[in-house]
Amino acid sequence: MSSVLVPLATGCEELEAVTVIDLLRRAGIDVVTASLDGEPVRASRGVTLVADTLLDEALRRDFDMVVLPGGAEGARRLGEDDRVTELLRKLADSERFTAAICAGPKVLAGAGLLEGRQATAFPGALDDVPGVELRGGEPVVVDASVVTSRGPGTAMDFALRLIELLAGEAQAAEVEQQLQRPSGHRQYNGAA
Repeated sequence: MSSVLVPLATGCEELEAVTVIDLLRRAGIDVVTASLDGEPVRASRGVTLVADTLLDEALRRDFDMVVLPGGAEGARRLGEDDRVTELLRKLADSERFTAAICAGPKVLAGAGLLEGRQATAFPGALDDVPGVELRGGEPVVVDASVVTSRGPGTAMDFALRLIELLAGEAQAAEVEQQLQRPSGHRQYNGAA
């Protein structure tokens, strides 16, 4: 079974975080949520999220993927945390997946993972990042082991693409069918 870490920071976008956590768990993927400081996480719209564990505890495990929710404040906090940056680089070095949505791709850029890659993000989030080929109109972009998405409105497409990458197209289609979305509604593009 694949394992995924979703770090949660105050100010994260709750729709993105919960959609990823929920859909990946529906697919039978082991998802661990981790708070940076052990406190309940107050998300950008006031929803309080309680993480499964502390980031320090989670980092004792290996993961196949790390997924960063967006939300400007949450992404800023993730980007300022050296543990998150180190984890992203470690996964990238071992060609495991790093994924981010909304403002989260800016954290990937800060870790040096978007240089020379195609990516998307919330409009404006990557405008000042050199070396990124922006695919702003695309809901999800996959470039090798880096996955990016635009925002709350693309969260389901993002999560379903992550399921496809970790568990296969049939599993993603099964989860999508259970959601009662129109067949084949997923939209994404990628270089890999």
